[in-house]
Amino acid sequence: MVTTMGPIPNRLRTLASDPSSNRVMNAPDGHYQNQVLGSLPACEIDRLAPHLKFVDLPQGTVLLNGNAPHGYFLEEGVASAVVSVVDGGMVEVGVIGTEGMVGIPVLLGTDRSPVRIFMQISGSGFRIEADSLKAEFDCSGQLRQYLQKYIQAFMVQTTQTGACNRLHNIEERLARWLLTCRDRMPTDRLALTHEFLGQMLGSPRTTVTLAVGLLERAGMIDHSRGVVTVRDRQALEDTACECYCVVRDEYVRLGLLE
Repeated sequence: MVTTMGPIPNRLRTLASDPSSNRVMNAPDGHYQNQVLGSLPACEIDRLAPHLKFVDLPQGTVLLNGNAPHGYFLEEGVASAVVSVVDGGMVEVGVIGTEGMVGIPVLLGTDRSPVRIFMQISGSGFRIEADSLKAEFDCSGQLRQYLQKYIQAFMVQTTQTGACNRLHNIEERLARWLLTCRDRMPTDRLALTHEFLGQMLGSPRTTVTLAVGLLERAGMIDHSRGVVTVRDRQALEDTACECYCVVRDEYVRLGLLE
């Protein structure tokens, strides 16, 4: 697990690992790492907080798979939105971190989506029942304003990623993907195996291994025992296709990334 905010206190881990617990909790000292929750005025977070349940989210945890009974606000870690086809193939179409949330179908009142979302880098967050999230979203306050911007940005990310997966070579796509993940993590160390990278990029593991080797020999990254470490961010940006800047610039324009 990649620890991004220090160890989670034992009390919180016990709560998160107990599925029978009905307790809810606020962030310690009222401080949220999730930018959506952290942006809310006191009156809105006070209404929302009783519905938030802290959960530990190990790598591979499924957050959305068809039906969307809950929304999630990540406090740490990164989630992947992926599309699968009948022959077993899978490719990533979006990345979600603390800048957003999981549960756009809930916000749109559709309650389901064929897109599957799961944790690609372990973390933690707050889970909320779909009805409670939708009710607060419909109140037309700061939460609605922020999430409308987020929906716009996520749409740009998914459409640009679709074009990228079709039009750009593996080295460009790998550099773009590593930068996208790094933007959502406070560390240069990313817990990612070659097999996982291949699944996310829709490429054979052998092809990804060659691409990782090229970036590593160029001094852009190090890779060891399932951990990719970014060493030269500027060189990665120079290698990445224009899709990285298109998406990042939109997130920055909307105030979702710095």
